[in-house]
Amino acid sequence: MMILVCYDVATSYNNGTKRLNKVAKICKDYGQRVQNSVFECQVTPSDYLILKHKLEKTIDLDQDALRFYHLGKNWQSKLETLGKDYSYDPEKDSFIF
Repeated sequence: MMILVCYDVATSYNNGTKRLNKVAKICKDYGQRVQNSVFECQVTPSDYLILKHKLEKTIDLDQDALRFYHLGKNWQSKLETLGKDYSYDPEKDSFIF
């Protein structure tokens, strides 16, 4: 399944920069960065649960935020891009932002 992971990590206190880097690294293990704090991830349902658990353990639940968008099987038809397009096909291409 295709999911979009978006995060906002408060970097101004309590090892925030370290948490931010760790969140990005975890997301990179499961998908492709498409914007600074946004990853597209093609995962199995079990990988999604693992990813979510790892991220939940990493962030500060009082100050940081995570969003998971479940795009489903026909995600390509739900994607529209304006401006510079960093598109790729996660099943075929590798892409580095």
